[in-house]
Amino acid sequence: MGSDMKEFTAEELAKYNGRDGNRAYVAYNGKVYDVTDSFLWEDGDHQGMHEAGMNFDDELDLEAPHEADVMDDFPVVGTFRENSD
Repeated sequence: MGSDMKEFTAEELAKYNGRDGNRAYVAYNGKVYDVTDSFLWEDGDHQGMHEAGMNFDDELDLEAPHEADVMDDFPVVGTFRENSD
């Protein structure tokens, strides 16, 4: 990842929920991915189970029926920082 990547806090990431013309971003393992163009994330909703604009560390590790390498299919647009301080 280049040093020009944006760093997102949870509050900033929440704005990218895929609704009302916003792009759909999700965070996983310290990276922020753009899932906007995936038909599986239409309007920021992932098959009625998850919403864009969130950190998915726990969900992807514990609940997903697929491996984490599925994230490799999406462009990285930034880094994620849990706390804003």
